[in-house]
Amino acid sequence: MREPSIMAYLPLSRAALLLLSLCLLDHHAVSSTTTSGASSVPATTFGDDVPPANRSSFPAGFLFGSASASYQVEGAVAEGGKGPTNWDVYTAKYPERIADRSNGNVAVDGYHRYKEDIAIMKSLGFNSYRFSISWARILPNGTIGGGVNKEGITYYNNFINELLANGIKPFVTIFHFDLPEALEKQYAGFLSRKIVKDFVAYADLCFKHFGDRVQHWVTINEPLSLALFGYAQGTLAPGRCSKWMNLNCTGGDSATEPYIVGHHLLLSHAATVKLYREKYLATQKGKIGTAQVIQWLLPLSDSKKDHEARQRRIDFTLGWFQDPLATGDYPPSMRANVGKRLPRFSKEEAKMLKGSADFVGLNYYTSYYVFNDPPPSNALKSATTDSHTNFSRKQISIMIVLQAGIIWQYIYPKGIRDVVLYATKKYNNTPIYITENGEPTFYICFIHRDGFISMNKKVFLFCFVLLCIYACNSNKFINLSMEFRHGGGQ
Repeated sequence: MREPSIMAYLPLSRAALLLLSLCLLDHHAVSSTTTSGASSVPATTFGDDVPPANRSSFPAGFLFGSASASYQVEGAVAEGGKGPTNWDVYTAKYPERIADRSNGNVAVDGYHRYKEDIAIMKSLGFNSYRFSISWARILPNGTIGGGVNKEGITYYNNFINELLANGIKPFVTIFHFDLPEALEKQYAGFLSRKIVKDFVAYADLCFKHFGDRVQHWVTINEPLSLALFGYAQGTLAPGRCSKWMNLNCTGGDSATEPYIVGHHLLLSHAATVKLYREKYLATQKGKIGTAQVIQWLLPLSDSKKDHEARQRRIDFTLGWFQDPLATGDYPPSMRANVGKRLPRFSKEEAKMLKGSADFVGLNYYTSYYVFNDPPPSNALKSATTDSHTNFSRKQISIMIVLQAGIIWQYIYPKGIRDVVLYATKKYNNTPIYITENGEPTFYICFIHRDGFISMNKKVFLFCFVLLCIYACNSNKFINLSMEFRHGGGQ
């Protein structure tokens, strides 16, 4: 057994920033050697077409970094003039819906410790950091008319300046789930079309104060997650769903509200991009898009129905929120299955949506088998079943083999390559960013003096994922330029 020179036992919080750099070694360093506390994992094999890779193997300008979200890391819930958010209300009302009953009141105290975090990033050689701005920290009441919090503006200016001073490019998310509670109370948030105007005004404020130093903007993080889990299942704020689901929701309609919310999210994005291109692009020269959550799907069987189900499920996930940005409308399978419950875009809205993404941001965590599963004819409708598909965790091959530290996640690193290839073809070679990727668990790793590492499955996952990304970049037709490791929790 090689003698380790460094041993790290790190919880998934601030120290999670240390993870990705371990994988910037030659991929032959992924060894099956076992040391105390680290489980044996198989060596990676890609074949002769993918040579050994290290950081210098990636294209010039490739961004390595970490990602977070304001509610997950900042804390300081009532400091610095910040107003309450729907997540503050949700975690207070439903503490049992958070696995450890935690909340964002303190989180990892990023509001006070951001310089320490940035120093860690610099020490690891990260050159980018994706974070979100808290809408309620700069607009406590949600609107310009309700007052701009100058202390919040100063905080994010200082944060961005600290990143740049350490050679780290800011990659900024405008909205990552935490809506000012004032807008929930005033008009039910994203259930109202009024949100579009207020969203654009908030984004305008961000561009005005931060855009001279920010080259990459994500308008909305995971609109699918917000629409489904916030309004069909009630497991994200604001916690709405149909009464018949018996999930103790605050009210709602799982058959209609997710599509209304999704529609307003898309219009908010498109109107924001229109504003940016008309008012700021010429001087700031930034790029703007969304971050979409995506699972790679494999048909459970070779049957035609399961293959069709696979594509239909993709349409109802990635397609729901990315297709309109390319075509100006929802996928045909959604129109067919959802019918009149799916809102329609006007000609002007469709024109505004089409071409409104400078890049495709992908949040990839897991893969599943999918099969055809139409609900009974008398079943109550829900956005969660409208695709007429279902997932299976049945292991029918050795491809999806490791379960992560959370019940819904199964490790299939190759899926990130397949997702990138699919999105590249589907969206006409629009640049792609891996805006999130990760696994929630504790981990132990050893780095040996000769450069080899022995690790548990978490570190193996990240090294394998990076190799899949490297394999993508080895194909000249792939325009992939970022890997972000997400450090949040649930």
